[in-house]
Amino acid sequence: MRNAFIDELVSLAEKFDHIALMVGDLGWSVVEPFAERFPDRFINAGIAEQNMAGMAAGMASEGFHVFTYSIANFPTFRCAEQIRNDIDYHNLPVTTVSVGGGLAYGSLGYSHHAVQDYALMRAMPNMLIAAPGDALEVRACLRYLVKHPQPSYLRIGKAGEPVFHESVPDIEPGRWLKVREGKMPHARAVLSTGAALGIALDQADERPVYSLPLWGMKNKGVQGEQMRGFETVTTYEDHLLDGGFGSWLMEATNSQPDLKSRVDVKALNSEVCGAVASQQVLHRLGGLAR
Repeated sequence: MRNAFIDELVSLAEKFDHIALMVGDLGWSVVEPFAERFPDRFINAGIAEQNMAGMAAGMASEGFHVFTYSIANFPTFRCAEQIRNDIDYHNLPVTTVSVGGGLAYGSLGYSHHAVQDYALMRAMPNMLIAAPGDALEVRACLRYLVKHPQPSYLRIGKAGEPVFHESVPDIEPGRWLKVREGKMPHARAVLSTGAALGIALDQADERPVYSLPLWGMKNKGVQGEQMRGFETVTTYEDHLLDGGFGSWLMEATNSQPDLKSRVDVKALNSEVCGAVASQQVLHRLGGLAR
């Protein structure tokens, strides 16, 4: 996903001269294609993520669409005040990019476990979460965000993720994207966001599988109509159960009690918070994977 991100961002920056990339003194061996091609639109803010977010907001207020890039929790939790007050409140086109979402950096421990980031970012009223399930969804998310500039959170994996689409899909906020047909199309469905798509496909059996790459506080209203065709909808996410994607979907059905009972949430339990291991091991420990 990282390589798809930088490749697509370079392509978009060649067309749009208001795109800028800012990093917190990392991303080397990934971000060089952008830095070398557009040195006047690339800034290394150093290990000062709060300053990076504030500077990005300032640049966005002057017409730039700024992408801030760092590992897991650093551009989100460390910058929560700047994201809330500077970016989201003023509805500025800054995309916070978190590489290694979920447990991709599991061997580095809890400081690098991004398993509460959905809970933080989806509480921002203007924030659009972009959680692609593969490299082609990364490209689709970037194209949408550049076309529709706004506060956004792009959560990508680390490296080596499988690709599930044959081409870059058409996506829009709140709308489910069908990834695989099922043999029981009207009974049960699987709905995933982010890198949990691979786990969802593995565990779906004969159920149809959907991905939701773009979602947020403003996109709850269209969930009910999409759920009504199914007896149950099982959600998958590499995030803690509390405050995550499945919780968001259940909140979307608050005014429709008959739908809330149809949501079955598969997420991580809190055992992963104190554990250090590979992503695969932590997924099993957290109850997400078999």
